[in-house]
Amino acid sequence: MRVVSGYGRLKGKVALITGAARGQGSAEARIFAGEGAKVVVCDTLACEGMAVAEGINEGHGGGTAMFYPLDVSREADWEQAVRATASRFGSLDVLVNNAGILSPHRIAETTIEGWDRLMSVNAAGVFLGIKHAVPSMRAAGGGSIVNVASISAIAAGELAAAYHASKGAVRSLARSAAMQFAAECIRVNTVFPGPVDTPMLWEAYQPAHVKRFDTEHPMGRMAEPEEIAYGVLFLASDESSYMTGAELVIDGGWTAR
Repeated sequence: MRVVSGYGRLKGKVALITGAARGQGSAEARIFAGEGAKVVVCDTLACEGMAVAEGINEGHGGGTAMFYPLDVSREADWEQAVRATASRFGSLDVLVNNAGILSPHRIAETTIEGWDRLMSVNAAGVFLGIKHAVPSMRAAGGGSIVNVASISAIAAGELAAAYHASKGAVRSLARSAAMQFAAECIRVNTVFPGPVDTPMLWEAYQPAHVKRFDTEHPMGRMAEPEEIAYGVLFLASDESSYMTGAELVIDGGWTAR
């Protein structure tokens, strides 16, 4: 997909994006930078994350992105990442809780260790992000938090039980946070992607199963990461200034069937 940017929709804003080393997160980082944001690329994948930040800097004159290592399930990592963001760029205006992991197991196949690990990243990681971003946004007079959930929070499926549950937790948490912080001009919205052609999907499922997302999809294909990233961009920008607690489904008609 051709990336269209350069309209300054995030000019002057500082954005921290988790899981930004690849897939949807890297697409969001590049598009945000193209729209004028200073971007903090966060991930546990250091080499890939640094490459994303370096690519942004090379393409946008330098100094518009930095990489910071972040395990979203660790509260100390969040404290350090938010502190480093403020130290480097002066503020934090946008948080994108994009990081996530996927386990394709049914309930009977899911271990408690696997359940806890998935919940710690997909659900607790979003909670910790909101918790530690809000003070900086409050000090700046407001901000936008965008959580990347999944249509798995809306539509049931026979596989990935813990993943479904974790994304349902994100959905409920976001609505509660939106109510808590609305009066402080801190908006909290959620994107619900359908199947997206990303490394995470290919790593979780066998190729034959991934290809079913194409053949069974109303549009005949999965989404490209950029198609989700533009929805995230809208919610991050001032164009959505009267939206909080909203749910933006970007699934190509998957849940309309």
